[in-house]
Amino acid sequence: MIITAAMLIPAVLAIVPAVFLLIKVYRADKLDKEPKGLLVSLVFLGILSTFAALITELIGGKILLAFFSEESIIYMILENFIVVAVSEEGFKYMLLKKRTWKSQFFNCSFDGVVYAVFVSLGFALWENICYVYEFGLTTAIVRAVTAVPGHACFGVFMGIWYSAAKRWSYRGNESKSAFCRFKAVLIPVLLHGAYDFLATLGGYISTIIWAVFVIAMFIVAFRRVKANSRNDNYIDYNHFENEIDNFTGQFIQYQ
Repeated sequence: MIITAAMLIPAVLAIVPAVFLLIKVYRADKLDKEPKGLLVSLVFLGILSTFAALITELIGGKILLAFFSEESIIYMILENFIVVAVSEEGFKYMLLKKRTWKSQFFNCSFDGVVYAVFVSLGFALWENICYVYEFGLTTAIVRAVTAVPGHACFGVFMGIWYSAAKRWSYRGNESKSAFCRFKAVLIPVLLHGAYDFLATLGGYISTIIWAVFVIAMFIVAFRRVKANSRNDNYIDYNHFENEIDNFTGQFIQYQ
């Protein structure tokens, strides 16, 4: 089989945004670099999560259609927040935790962000390839500045609370660790659901609200990456409470 430029260009355009963001996050990890083999495996686990999510989304969609009209607001809320967001973020988190929770390399606060973003961008990379080949090059351009960095943002917030959970676990407080792990899934689910729901509504006003939401999310995530990278420390340091308080305060500030 001969690979032509017409076949190759869409793939390149679909892959480049995710690779660019992967490199940016990798370079932001300054205290103790993660092994490249571990990071590559996380990208592949992110790709694997797309197939798992596809199955649950197909099943969930059919169940919803048995009870609600596809045009109803209830259907759109349940579809975007439960069927899609819970499936995708849930499988990302499940594979993330399976691969990294007990890893000897998970020893710094910023590691959780790196791990979660790599899984999320693995998901986004494969999803982007599928969308581009189905809908064309215009889709690649639009998703390069919306959906791909969107998944990276979901990963940032997942990673912040995932690292918090690891630190609490290290300190022997499993109840607080479990609560942070819950937030590591809940916050990305809410952000992902809101992103998809607002995009699904359509219309001029909804599009403006969606754009404002996306820009705000990008700004907060970008600032958190910079701050967490700059203030990175080994997981057994004692100023954990201040870090979480600062993050919570800054997150609320941008709402």
